[in-house]
Amino acid sequence: MKFGFNDFRTRVTLRVIFLGLSMALFMYMIARPNMLFAAILTFVIIIIQLVEIFRFISQTNRKLTRFLESVKYSDFISGFTSDNKLGKSFKDLNVAFNEVLEAFRKARSEKEEHWQYLNSVVQQVRTGILSYDIDGNVQLMNANAKRFMGITSIKNIKELIQINPKLYHAVNSVEAGKSELYKSSNELYLTIQSTELRIRGIDVKLVTLQNIQPELQKQELEAWQNLTRVLRHEIMNSITPISSLTSTLREILDHDMVRKETHYELKDEGADDLREGLSTIENRSKGLIKFIDAYREYTSLPKPKMSTVRIKDLIEKVAQLMKTELRKTQIDFHYEWGSEYLTIQADVEMIEQVLINLLKNAIEALNETPDPRLELTGRYDENAVKIEVIDNGPGIIKEALEHIFVPFYTTKRTGSGIGLSLSRQIMQMHNGSLSVESEPDVKTVFTMKF
Repeated sequence: MKFGFNDFRTRVTLRVIFLGLSMALFMYMIARPNMLFAAILTFVIIIIQLVEIFRFISQTNRKLTRFLESVKYSDFISGFTSDNKLGKSFKDLNVAFNEVLEAFRKARSEKEEHWQYLNSVVQQVRTGILSYDIDGNVQLMNANAKRFMGITSIKNIKELIQINPKLYHAVNSVEAGKSELYKSSNELYLTIQSTELRIRGIDVKLVTLQNIQPELQKQELEAWQNLTRVLRHEIMNSITPISSLTSTLREILDHDMVRKETHYELKDEGADDLREGLSTIENRSKGLIKFIDAYREYTSLPKPKMSTVRIKDLIEKVAQLMKTELRKTQIDFHYEWGSEYLTIQADVEMIEQVLINLLKNAIEALNETPDPRLELTGRYDENAVKIEVIDNGPGIIKEALEHIFVPFYTTKRTGSGIGLSLSRQIMQMHNGSLSVESEPDVKTVFTMKF
């Protein structure tokens, strides 16, 4: 290719030299009257040379212009004929142009193949995908998005106002990086999330619609099954001995009670058995009532009364409330906060209840631990406010970690088993979470995340 352009330069240089010589000869002849005809002939030759140079240069320019327009308008179908009319340099130039256009053709073909592949993937995913620009013009919408939105096609997102204004508001108002829950009239539950992109200088909003109804139904079924299992277990634990004792007491009355003329007499042994049986029935009845009261407490939490709460004040108050109980132990208790200005939106009484419950659980767990340590910390981490209760007690085994937040599940000999489940429910009401990590005999961390 370098040789071709050198050949092009050589041809142009020779034409310029010949043109210069012709013009010098013309000036020489025009100064002599006897050479006037020769001068005219030389002038004609100069004109012919100029036309030749112009034709020579403009043919190259036309090829370059045509090549650049092909690239500009993505016209990679037409090619350039390789000819020898202007020499080998132009033949090489034609070949180079054709090779570049072929490379563009392959790149565009690969790009279209990738687009078709990605479009097929987008159409097949279970999540609905929708994108539109700042003017509302829809740029992408897959089949599941159409199905969730109950439409066949729209060109502008504002058309959804006439079809489903509630869904339009949910889609249009969701902030980038956040999610909205949408419930339709046909029991369709959607989580709507969005992100904002800038593509080729245009701001685009990408929205995803995910149907969580099957997962909710599955979770609901599992919750009912767990609740039914717990209720059956607790009720049977109380009813079975009561039923058995009732039968036993009837036998005592039948065999140990002697009828006299005006009254009945009961043997001392039978009276003791009767007294013990009635006491057992009373205790099991009280246990059943206690269980029902715990269930009622779990299912009747009031709505949180939100206010701005300083983490520093919250931790100091809870530490003060637990001071009396901690004095009875040998626990090394430490509490701290990351910043005095760190705040959360919460119902302070509810959150105090959660912290007190977590600290009491930790104190009980540290009862037989040598060098017991307990920490209460508040900090800002990973775009969230976190409050952690950390102890070095025996910890929680892996099998129990999966169930400790299940209502009425407990590993203690005493207790209702609703403390942790109640705490998690309170955190969920605050749009937060309660989680646990435990390494037995090393460290257990309960994390409240706001």
